[in-house]
Amino acid sequence: MGPVRIGVLVSGGGSNLQALLDAQEKGQLKSGRIMLVISDKPDAYALTRAREAGVNTLALDKKALGQERLEAQIMAALETHEIELVVLAGFLSILSPAFVSAYATRIINVHPSLIPAFCGKGYYGLKVHEAALKRGVKLTGATVHFVDEVPDGGPIILQRAVQVEAGDSPQTLQRRVMEEAEWQILPQAVEMVCQERKSHVSE
Repeated sequence: MGPVRIGVLVSGGGSNLQALLDAQEKGQLKSGRIMLVISDKPDAYALTRAREAGVNTLALDKKALGQERLEAQIMAALETHEIELVVLAGFLSILSPAFVSAYATRIINVHPSLIPAFCGKGYYGLKVHEAALKRGVKLTGATVHFVDEVPDGGPIILQRAVQVEAGDSPQTLQRRVMEEAEWQILPQAVEMVCQERKSHVSE
């Protein structure tokens, strides 16, 4: 029984993807293996990170394709590479209910807040940290959760809290949440889910 085959969906710089690649390199992510990275933006730097790590990539253009064709091409690639677990690592397209149900309990996402705070439609990237600062919260953080039909609504796998500091800007808070929470708990959660999948299969 080999490692669980992982596909990672990205839209941007790919710092969370890098955290996964680093964890795999160090042997912290050992129950799964990243086999494919797909971007919905052809110029995403995450694709460069994947290629440098020797991982297969697929660059799609959501603007040119539209949501339906984008999802059809993603699903075809996931099937071709026999992907068993899909990780959303800074993937900014909201997946349709049909896509989510096709991969029920096999898609996980990292979100830069302590869900249920500052989550759901419209909360992504810096917008999350702007909202946290505007609300005046003293603690924020990140959450890894299973994906279901409700944006950011699926069962929580792991969370980690991060202190909000006086004088934080959305950018400084975003950086600290990435370093202290997202990059730590995403590889841990992926390993946990892969371990669980392997133990179920072997039972």
